[in-house]
Amino acid sequence: MSAWDTIKPFVSKFAPIVGAALGGPLGGAAGSLLASALGVKDADPKSIEQAIKSGALTGEQILALKQAEDNFALQMKQLDINSVEDMEKLAIQDRASAREREMAVKDWTPRILAYGVTLGFFGLLSFLLRHDLPPGSKDVINIMLGSLGTAWISIVTYYFGSSAGSDKKTDLMGRGK
Repeated sequence: MSAWDTIKPFVSKFAPIVGAALGGPLGGAAGSLLASALGVKDADPKSIEQAIKSGALTGEQILALKQAEDNFALQMKQLDINSVEDMEKLAIQDRASAREREMAVKDWTPRILAYGVTLGFFGLLSFLLRHDLPPGSKDVINIMLGSLGTAWISIVTYYFGSSAGSDKKTDLMGRGK
């Protein structure tokens, strides 16, 4: 689960192409356009989420979102990306490229990090089930647990693929028969 997942559904209502790009290989460009449209200085997910949650969007912001969508679609067309499906193909290629690099280089770093995050996540869960938290540390522990959980989901998706990708592969294989 990426940091953008909490705001993707909201953004997709007004700007579906920008919403689809958030969290993928084109997420940085989409986030910058989104931040600019909403008048947010930082293009990070938390700042944008706060701007959206701070109240109802004004008519000007909605118009700016729609203009950002048009600008983003034009930029994507220049890159020969014409649909949300093209963006998903790009994301799949990005993951495949990372996996191919790992096989070619035989770098142990991703594997060591994956084991470390997995041990940290489940170790922290086990600790929390067995011990009471010291007063004042609950927020810090929750942030750490959330970060480790998000990282662990990314690791599982990297090594085993996403269910969406599996569904698409199954569908494509069924069509080929």
